[in-house]
Amino acid sequence: MSRAKTSLAVLALALTFVPACASAPDPKKEEQAKINAAVEDALKPATQEEIDAANNADPLTRANFWAKEHTKDPDNLDVALTFADSLRDIGSVDRAIEVLSQVMVVHPREPRLLMPLGRALAAKGNPQAAVAAFEQVTEIDPKSAEGWAALGTALDQADNSKAAQEAYVNALTLEPERATTLANYGLSLALSGDLKGAEEKLTKANSLAPNDIRIRENYALVLGLQGRFDDMKKVSGASAP
Repeated sequence: MSRAKTSLAVLALALTFVPACASAPDPKKEEQAKINAAVEDALKPATQEEIDAANNADPLTRANFWAKEHTKDPDNLDVALTFADSLRDIGSVDRAIEVLSQVMVVHPREPRLLMPLGRALAAKGNPQAAVAAFEQVTEIDPKSAEGWAALGTALDQADNSKAAQEAYVNALTLEPERATTLANYGLSLALSGDLKGAEEKLTKANSLAPNDIRIRENYALVLGLQGRFDDMKKVSGASAP
């Protein structure tokens, strides 16, 4: 065979192997692709069907589900709120406060975060911190009756009845028929020694929410504190079967 023919044969053989080598899969790249796909799939938000199933499950299952969703997207406001709510349902108030505080960094001065944060702080016996949270709500949205009402409750817990009553007045100016706020205002007045004022607020609260046992019991209590035991029995008896 001539030198030219030999060179052509070698070249042809080399070209035959080039496509084969080029098309050979890289095991490392394949493995990494699988890992990337698995991570991407794991980070996908839950479907509506999965969300509905979790929300209808027992409290612990619901909390575990939303813990995973929160891990996928820790800055998501709605997910954080739902997760915190599920944590409170299982008694993990400290963890709920932690979750809400962390997402507050991304969503500062957000009333939707401040309200549950304030409630969680109050539930943990930290009314001063709760007051600070609710004060921000009323500063951001002064027309929030809910914010003023919550502030009033926290101020009462912090033994500042005068400021609490001012907050209740603001809430009731915006929504005059908030039965729970009227009842809390009445109790605040009673603790301040104004039993007549307390009776007035609780009478109205009871008429607005006649099936609310707590309001009715507080109404009866204020009547009893005035020595009106017959009236107290009538009000208390209204809840008897």
